[in-house]
Amino acid sequence: MQPANPIIVIPARMGAARLPNKPLADINGQPMIVHVWRRAMESGVGRVLVAAAEQEIADVIQAAGGEAVLTDPALSTGTDRIAQALKQLDPRQHHECVINLQGDLPTLPPEDIGAVLLPLADPAVDIATLVAEITRPDEVHDPNVVKAVMSFPVKQMGPARIGRALYFSRTAIPSGEGPHYHHIGIYAYRRSALERFVTLPQSVLEKRERLEQLRAMEAGMKIAAVCVNSVPLGVDTQADLERARQILGKTI
Repeated sequence: MQPANPIIVIPARMGAARLPNKPLADINGQPMIVHVWRRAMESGVGRVLVAAAEQEIADVIQAAGGEAVLTDPALSTGTDRIAQALKQLDPRQHHECVINLQGDLPTLPPEDIGAVLLPLADPAVDIATLVAEITRPDEVHDPNVVKAVMSFPVKQMGPARIGRALYFSRTAIPSGEGPHYHHIGIYAYRRSALERFVTLPQSVLEKRERLEQLRAMEAGMKIAAVCVNSVPLGVDTQADLERARQILGKTI
């Protein structure tokens, strides 16, 4: 049985090095963070909250009719930001799990946001996420594409498979014949798992791979993933922003 009353929290801050003021970047007349908020609302999962590091982000969300809370701009990760936001707004843990949705995924299909909750039906799973099978050979060896080493039940076929994540890396693992999986940066945490995670120190593998989720794995936390059909565009550069404008220009 999945945890009750999920909440989606979107952490956002202005300090992106490669694309300054990224949350407010205009995409066809609306700030990018508003597009992400709309995808979250369209998912129908539940309450949606933007955890903003700056007032400007909160202002545009509130102007769009959304809910935002200010968090400490000095926080180093989005996970720390959502944890602080929940302490402010839900100290009694009415929301039993939280979806951490990155604020730079404006093209993420709303149905995939709901899909990330599916692995939490297993009480042994602490954290859930999404993967998609890599179809472009160049992505296998691209260090900017995070690969998830997955163990899927043999009888499961096609999309919406649920499997255990064994490791995450920027390198092409495992070796040998077979598919590789692109990790999609959206997580569903049980509240207890989130609270534990943010108290853990950075781990050796986390620092080595520059992947935060390895901190949870080194601490013995279980991560499972749903395999979905496609990888959404993550907006990190001006070129990504132009591509997002083209994609969303065809749908809005």
